[in-house]
Amino acid sequence: MLEPGAFKGARRVLRGPRCSNAPGLPDYWAADALAELGANVHLAHPLGVKAFEYRRVKNDLRDATDLADLLRMGRLPEAWIAPREVRELRGLVRHRAKLVAVRANLKCQIHGILAGAGVAVPMSDLFGLAGTELLDRVCRRLGEVDRWRLLSLRRVLELVEGEIDRFGALARGRLGHDRGYRAIQAIPGVGPVLAAVFVAEIGDVTRFPDPSRLASWAGLTPRHRESDTTVRRGHITKQGPRLVRWAAVEAVQRVSKHHRLGQLRDRVAVRRGRNIGKVAAARELTRLVYYGLRDGHIRALAG
Repeated sequence: MLEPGAFKGARRVLRGPRCSNAPGLPDYWAADALAELGANVHLAHPLGVKAFEYRRVKNDLRDATDLADLLRMGRLPEAWIAPREVRELRGLVRHRAKLVAVRANLKCQIHGILAGAGVAVPMSDLFGLAGTELLDRVCRRLGEVDRWRLLSLRRVLELVEGEIDRFGALARGRLGHDRGYRAIQAIPGVGPVLAAVFVAEIGDVTRFPDPSRLASWAGLTPRHRESDTTVRRGHITKQGPRLVRWAAVEAVQRVSKHHRLGQLRDRVAVRRGRNIGKVAAARELTRLVYYGLRDGHIRALAG
């Protein structure tokens, strides 16, 4: 319990207006400060208390009272508070993912400049060796403004690629001795980058009692609506971390058709469509990830 007067003299935190596109993130600094003071911190899951929004009277006092009542009855829907080292690893992985998105945007702008100048791109990779030579030749023929833009974009692209490599190396350095990180790289389609995403975003895999809970947390399971004898199952919930779903779907797209993950993907795709086939294979891949992170090896990979 907290000592009497533990918060006396504490500086009040002023919150300004939140931008409409700013994500709502847990105040982990507050959880850390409370834990250091000896408090037993509980983080309410926002989806579990969403019904609070529909009350006629909603204020901080009512919210705190209802949350305390739910906690007292053992019915508070709680979210996992990630340890500091997991949050730092997530910061590295997520920052790298954002840099990759910036790199893709820069490449699209370069393609746009060439398309606007009527320059055909015969090669599949404009940013390989042959593509670089093409950009060098084209740059001298472009108008002044387009030439400035192209040179600027190429300089920024080179800088961003260096930062992507740097943050990838930082994440790998922190995971070098992680048994689960090494184990899940044995899964077809999962390399160092995707393995780092799984380890960072999932964190402590033992908080999930079985692989189906992990797939549900990742948002890869279909919605389920049931009343009496009527059952409706819809699209996947997409309620979990976006990076985990992206990593799982990205991995199964690289799997050979001769592996059982590829066979599952293609078999479901014939009946239900390619996208549903990839999602079904991604659910199966999360099962392998679960056992790899939990046990440090994956016995189910044979076949």
